[in-house]
Amino acid sequence: MLPKGFSILLLFLVFVQFSLFFGLVLGVVVKDKDVWSSSLEKNVDGTRNLEVRFNGSAKHWTDALPIGNGRLGAMIWGGVANDTINLNEDTLWTGTPGNYTDPDAPTTLSEVRKLVNHGQYAEATALAENLSGSPSAVYQLLGDIKLEFNDTHTAYDEETYERVLDLDTATVKVQYSAKEVRYTREYFASNPDDVIVIKISANKPSCLNFTIYFDSKLHHHSFVNDKNQIVLDGGCLGERIPPKDNPKAPSPPKNITNGNPKGIQYSAVLDLQISEGAGEVQVVDGRKLRVEGCDWAVILLTAASSFDGPFTEPVDSKKNPMLESSRTMDSAKRYSYSDLYARHVDDYQALFHRVSLQLSHSSSGSMKSDLTSTESKDEVITTAERVKSFRSYEDPSLVELLFQYGRYLLIACSRPGTQASNLQGIWNKDVQPAWDGAPHLNINLQMNYWPSLSCNLKECQEPLFDYISSLAVNGQKTAKVNYGARGWVVHQVSDIWAKTSPDRGQAVWAQWQMGGAWLCTHLYEHYTYTLDKDFLRNKAYPLMEGCASFLLDWLTEGPRGILETNPSTSPEHMFTAPVGKPASVSYSSTMDMQIIREVFSSIVSAAEELGKSDDDLIARARKTQPLLSLTRIAKDGSIMEWAEEFEDPEVHHRHLSHLFGLFPGHTINVETTPDLCEAAQKTLYKRGEEGPGWSTTWKALLWSRLHKSEHAYRMVKHIFDLVDPDRESDFEGGLYANLFTAHPPFQIDANFGFSAAVAEMLVQSTVKDLYLLPALPRDKWPNGCVKGLKARGGITVSVCWTGGNLDEFGLWTYGANIVKRVHYRGITATTNISAGMVYTFNQQLKCMKTCTLL
Repeated sequence: MLPKGFSILLLFLVFVQFSLFFGLVLGVVVKDKDVWSSSLEKNVDGTRNLEVRFNGSAKHWTDALPIGNGRLGAMIWGGVANDTINLNEDTLWTGTPGNYTDPDAPTTLSEVRKLVNHGQYAEATALAENLSGSPSAVYQLLGDIKLEFNDTHTAYDEETYERVLDLDTATVKVQYSAKEVRYTREYFASNPDDVIVIKISANKPSCLNFTIYFDSKLHHHSFVNDKNQIVLDGGCLGERIPPKDNPKAPSPPKNITNGNPKGIQYSAVLDLQISEGAGEVQVVDGRKLRVEGCDWAVILLTAASSFDGPFTEPVDSKKNPMLESSRTMDSAKRYSYSDLYARHVDDYQALFHRVSLQLSHSSSGSMKSDLTSTESKDEVITTAERVKSFRSYEDPSLVELLFQYGRYLLIACSRPGTQASNLQGIWNKDVQPAWDGAPHLNINLQMNYWPSLSCNLKECQEPLFDYISSLAVNGQKTAKVNYGARGWVVHQVSDIWAKTSPDRGQAVWAQWQMGGAWLCTHLYEHYTYTLDKDFLRNKAYPLMEGCASFLLDWLTEGPRGILETNPSTSPEHMFTAPVGKPASVSYSSTMDMQIIREVFSSIVSAAEELGKSDDDLIARARKTQPLLSLTRIAKDGSIMEWAEEFEDPEVHHRHLSHLFGLFPGHTINVETTPDLCEAAQKTLYKRGEEGPGWSTTWKALLWSRLHKSEHAYRMVKHIFDLVDPDRESDFEGGLYANLFTAHPPFQIDANFGFSAAVAEMLVQSTVKDLYLLPALPRDKWPNGCVKGLKARGGITVSVCWTGGNLDEFGLWTYGANIVKRVHYRGITATTNISAGMVYTFNQQLKCMKTCTLL
């Protein structure tokens, strides 16, 4: 018989698990931001809006407002007499499955290695260009919905116009008045029903008159069917247009004009519904719909492609995009507009509402909003104006907005079952977007997913893991043929076809074999946050095994008597060789070795968790770890970027590759490597503060890991620079009017990097340790609350502070019990966190109260 106390505890744990399960089944899920509350919140202004606001229609694409359901995306321009809705579908790419191997590579590789071993780095750099491959495929657009209104709208009252993206509901609303009629348009992209929805209405009957049709820059054909629907179909190029810097690349297929392109086929269906008993619909030119005299109209858009995975030729695909689009439309039409909207909002808020952030720089201790009052229309300011004023006013509510905007964008462009977020997320207006819109694996793709764990959006990372699985298949062939190695490898640039070979062009970017290895660190990070052992066993570990196998074979014993990577580059950064010539290829760059250390450490830890510590692969990894060269400090006190102290012709280079071990890695930290942290600090000083948006947010994260709040905040502030699209080349980083981040041009990675940086300033963790407010800028955000952030070890964290000092914090876990060491300004306390319990602590890290999770 069990002891009475143990029986009660067992019954309680069963009750907690049952309650959690029962709540999930019924959809009654308590949002993480609402689990815990603090007495401080009585001063919080709960009415603050999370809105991206314009007082006019878009003049540039970066003025348009993005919506997305993970797979379908749209950009809302909000024109009055004429409106454009740019459309994207995440599987529309040029190309077909490729052969990512080069049987001649081993011979060239051997020669490059000899040159490196003899210190002939410039010659090795030139020869290594022969190891380069073909360019990636190119991300494409779907097309546009065009709306044309009558002359009444031309005479609208400009002062009544507003265009707003509401992050709370993931909805864009456009409103304006003309001839005493108030017109409203609402736009959202529904994930549960896989449809883009538009509603156009007026506050007076029979006032709506407009024409609607499709257009596209791709090969396409559109027509009206007999169901008040417009159908768009067409295809992508089977071969990309040659890059501008590579005129020798193959030309596009000649049959692109015959209506049967060889690439991915696509189809979209636009359905139009109008108010009953008011208005009529006419067909114009066989491809347009003309609406006259209705009260309201609802427009639904579905789209699909023939893409059937990265290993299926488009001509062999059995998928019928027209049939899929039509079926999805039939399903969506079962619901009324209000039902579609409710289903969309419920689905979206289940993710978005997990985290809240409220910041204030009020000296009174009040958490009332610092934002200009929005009680009257005359006092509303646009988001662009707020960005302009940030340098002088430093409104913390704008930090909140950009933090949540990054979370919004991740939900909008990466959901389970979709493609991984690319260089522009999901949004693109060009047939030839900047850098092909392709995922770049030497920082950009990884940064896209930095906020997924800490910012409580772990489901949004699933597309990345699916993508890694595809890369591993092609990467195994590349590793075997190109390098004679086991396991799998990926280089710097990829695409929807899971390209794994080196990119075209110079070795400084193309010759980098660590892309797959960096991606693999996300796998174990996911486990450290979730403690999901099934994920570790079934998904992560097999991929980590293949990655580690390649790295073990890739390492060679060089003439210096240590294990080396050769050839090796530091992403996109040249050095000056001892003979005075520019070069990029040497051996064992610091980033190479830091990534390899991270992978080996992760797989050894994973093996321990899974009972695989005796495996031969783990034994090899353990044996190799002490033979890897350590991160070294240069004569000037900074971290060495290369294995030798080469002259750096560009000390302010945008990449911070040699600080990988500080963030996102874990081999440099304030607790165990103070000397390297000091060197990392000098490295950041040396690099300077200027750089593209993604570089700026990476610097914010690095300073945060060093617990240097002032410097982290300087990088946060640096991002608030309003970019003029007409002269964007004059800018380094910054924000466009719609809060997209600029390289420039637009790259979405800094949006995600910003959210991750703010989270890191407030909460940092290891599996056993939790650091509260480690890089809080106390004078800029003296009062605040963040609720629902995630920490490693399966912990959820909420923290409130006043006057720059910790006030209260709450911890809880849904999974296994865990022991956590909590750190705050030199104070450390160890606490036991039991599943299903919420713990509240004071500023002395003492537990004040507990309660059940449900």
